[in-house]
Amino acid sequence: MKVIFKADVKGVGKAGELKNVSDGYARNFLLPKGLAIEATNQAMNEFNNKNAAIAHHKAEEEAAAKALAQKLEGKIVKVSARAGDAGRLFGAVTTKEIAETLEQQFAVKIDKRKITAPEIKELGSYKINIKLYQGISATMTVAVVPQ
Repeated sequence: MKVIFKADVKGVGKAGELKNVSDGYARNFLLPKGLAIEATNQAMNEFNNKNAAIAHHKAEEEAAAKALAQKLEGKIVKVSARAGDAGRLFGAVTTKEIAETLEQQFAVKIDKRKITAPEIKELGSYKINIKLYQGISATMTVAVVPQ
């Protein structure tokens, strides 16, 4: 019997998966516990529509990430920080500060955990990498200038 899993069943199938299982297993275990539903025509249509909607949303997110990557690629972000006479900073420039500056300068909200930056403790220019989506990233330059 073909069933569509509603929840993960260890060793059998994952949620949202269509699989062929034995009739007794489906009738006596999966269906009564609500772990799966029988793959009728109506259930198959709902399953296919749901998968199509998920694919469409993923494609939209990927397109938006590509557009954002093109917008940010190669740009320079100027971060001002307090520094001493030799150019050493009082503290460091963190990814949180970079994310806040990106939001101010480019009107783009990016999570600080998506930014990969070297340890910035002196004035100067540094390359950073921003992960926007799976396989899509942008490389920018952070220019640390005195306050």
